[in-house]
Amino acid sequence: MPKLKIATIEGDGIGPEVTQAAVKVLETACGHDIFDFEMVPGGAGHYQKSGQVLPDETFTACRDMDAILHGAAGLPGVVYPDGTEVGNELHLQLRFRLDLYANVRPVKLLPGAVSPLRAFKDGGIDYVIIRENTEGLYASRGAGVVLRDEVATDTLMVTRKGTERVARFAFELSRARAGAPLDGKRRVTVCDKANILRSYAFFRSICDEVARDYEDVEIDYAYADAITVHLLKRPDFYDVIVAENMFGDIISDLGATTVGGMGISPSAEIGDKHALFQGAHGSAPDIAGQNLASPLATILSATMMLRWLADQRSAPALAEAGDRIDAAVTQVLADGETVPHDLGGSAKCTEMTDAICRALG
Repeated sequence: MPKLKIATIEGDGIGPEVTQAAVKVLETACGHDIFDFEMVPGGAGHYQKSGQVLPDETFTACRDMDAILHGAAGLPGVVYPDGTEVGNELHLQLRFRLDLYANVRPVKLLPGAVSPLRAFKDGGIDYVIIRENTEGLYASRGAGVVLRDEVATDTLMVTRKGTERVARFAFELSRARAGAPLDGKRRVTVCDKANILRSYAFFRSICDEVARDYEDVEIDYAYADAITVHLLKRPDFYDVIVAENMFGDIISDLGATTVGGMGISPSAEIGDKHALFQGAHGSAPDIAGQNLASPLATILSATMMLRWLADQRSAPALAEAGDRIDAAVTQVLADGETVPHDLGGSAKCTEMTDAICRALG
C-alpha cells in the first residue's frame, strides 16, 4: 500500500503540541513508512498574518489527501467584524465545503479517569453522539440578519437528505457496536424538540422512516432538555444518540464532562469521501507552549482516523493499530503513574506521549 497522505493542520494554542504527540504515537504504532504527514497552515494565527484562516493550498490538501488531522484553532480576541470567532471558521469551512455531515463524538469512561458521576466506574458509560454537522441552526452561519441594530435572526434548516443520511449513519454505527452498557441493547436515541417545533418533528419523522430498515436496532426518543438530565442520571442506557447540529454540539460537551472532560474527548467529522479528526477541546492558549496540555483527545481522535482509513482502504492492519493505541492509553491511565493535569495528575504533554509509546512497545 502506498503511503497515506495526511493533511495535518497544527493550528493555534496547544494545537502544535497535541498534533505532534499524535503523530509520534501513530508512527510508533504503525511505523514510519505508512503515513506522510504534510503540515499545512491554517487557524487564527495564520489569519492574523495573512488574512486567511483556511488558505487555498490548505483546502486543496485537505480535499485531495487521504484524511485530515487537526490540532486546535482559535485565539482570544481574533474575531470577525460581526463578533464571531475566526478560529472556528477553519473547521467550519472544511465541514461545509467537504460535506462532513456526521460529527462523531464517543463518550466512554476509561479506567483511571474519574467521572463526577459517582455511581459510574470503568465501562459504565460508553455511547456515541452523532451530531448532524452541516444543517440545523448552524446552516445560518454567516447568513443571519441583523436589522437596524434592533432585530437579529438565524434560521434552523432541516432537510430530508441531510437527516436521512445522518440517521442512517447512526443506525449503522449502533449495528456495529455491542449495545448499551445497561442492557446490551443496540439503540439509537433521537434527541430533538419535536413537541415544540415543526423542524424537529420533521427530523424525528425521518429518523422513524430510517429505523424501519433496522429492525435489530431499537429506536428511542428524548427531548433536548430532558436528555441533559438523563445523561447525568442514567448514561449507561445510551448506545448511539443522533441530534440536530446545535443540540448535538451542546450534549456532546456535557457527555465529555461525565467521563473526564474535554481533554479526553475525541471527535471525527465524516462525509462520504472525506474525514477530519481532532480533539473536541479548544486551543487553550493560556497553557500553550508550556508542555501542560493533555494529548489524549487528539491521540484518541487519531485512532478514529486509523479505523476510518482501514474501512476506506480495506486495510485491517490500520484498525488493529488503532486498537493497540486505545489499549495503550487505557493501560497508561489505569496504571495511574502518568496522568495529565486535567485528570488530576502532573504529567506533561511529552510525558504522556512517551508513556503511551512505551506501552505500545
